[in-house]
Amino acid sequence: VQLQASGGGLVQAGGSLRLSCAASGGTFSRYLMGWFRQSPGKEREFVAAISWSGGTTYYADSVKGRFTISRDNTKNTLYLQMNRLKPEDTAIYYCGSDSTWYNGNYYSTDEYDYWGQGTLVTVSS
Repeated sequence: VQLQASGGGLVQAGGSLRLSCAASGGTFSRYLMGWFRQSPGKEREFVAAISWSGGTTYYADSVKGRFTISRDNTKNTLYLQMNRLKPEDTAIYYCGSDSTWYNGNYYSTDEYDYWGQGTLVTVSS
């Protein structure tokens, strides 16, 4: 499975960005998918996840109500709509896929076996 994240950039606080993650080489429609982020000096942290069908979504408390995760299984693409961005949202954002048996730990990096290269989001104050 190959994942290609895109859509990052520089935005002012209060603005919006939409990240995309294009998947290839696997059966995208069967996978739990997630977004994580990592800031300098910090561990990679959970942002959002979505079930294979898109029917169930999960969010970190820090982004709930501002970010929306979605997927288009016909296009093998994962999205993250980010609204009302804050400077503390600045990070490299990574998409991950779980192509193996789902253990219920959608919030853990250990659940995911493939990762995209990351896309940088910078929010200025």
